[in-house]
Amino acid sequence: MFGTAVIVFREVLEAAIIISIVSAATRDVPGRTRWLIAGLLAGLTGSAIVAASTDAIASFASGVGQELFNAIVLGVAVLMLAWHNIWMSSHGAELANHARKVSTSIREGRSECSILLIVVGLAVLREGSETVLFLYGIAASESGGTHAMLFGGLIGTLAGIAVGYTIYAGLLRIPMRWFFAATGLLVLLLAAGMASTAAHFLIQADLLPGLASPLWDTSAALPENGLTGMLLHSLIGYDARPDGMQVIFYISVLAIIAMGMKLAGKPRKSI
Repeated sequence: MFGTAVIVFREVLEAAIIISIVSAATRDVPGRTRWLIAGLLAGLTGSAIVAASTDAIASFASGVGQELFNAIVLGVAVLMLAWHNIWMSSHGAELANHARKVSTSIREGRSECSILLIVVGLAVLREGSETVLFLYGIAASESGGTHAMLFGGLIGTLAGIAVGYTIYAGLLRIPMRWFFAATGLLVLLLAAGMASTAAHFLIQADLLPGLASPLWDTSAALPENGLTGMLLHSLIGYDARPDGMQVIFYISVLAIIAMGMKLAGKPRKSI
């Protein structure tokens, strides 16, 4: 039961943190709630389909189908989060004004909401499908204990949602003058962490060299399977034993998105 609870907690936590950050970052975008719900439902539906296609995915591309699938999902999520942050850099002033004048409708905000569906859907898809696969492995390796496994899964789910909501509620308490900078930084680190994890899957599939494996090892001081390690992994992509290629991906994505945000945030000169 404990093993199931930890696995489900970690997977739910990763999805909950992504949803919490993008929800808080777009709290004043009109109509974003229905897009968030649509993304959640789409992700759950996709997870069920992936779970039913486990054997086909695992055997795809000479047995590295699962790694490729995870890398592709993460890659698309990084692109969507990058676009989100760059969009927010150019529309942040409008959204802040909308927060002070709730009756004002920001027409541009509606196009941003479609990104929420993709980001949330991909987050739930990846974590949901991984949860099903992990639980399937536990059930296959352990005899009996179905009720205990379900109870552990329920505890892990509720705990992950609770931590995610706590982060969301904390973000909403940030004063508006700092809010967009704080959430922008979190989304930036989130995208960089996803890029690093995508590189990890590509290295596992022997499609990328590790360069240095590992580049460092902090597992003794800060284990990745501990609560703090889990939170840092979900928030900023912490890896106790990263490969050199992962660090390159992390820094590169961090620099590219930051540059895009800086360019998008520059005031446009009137012609």
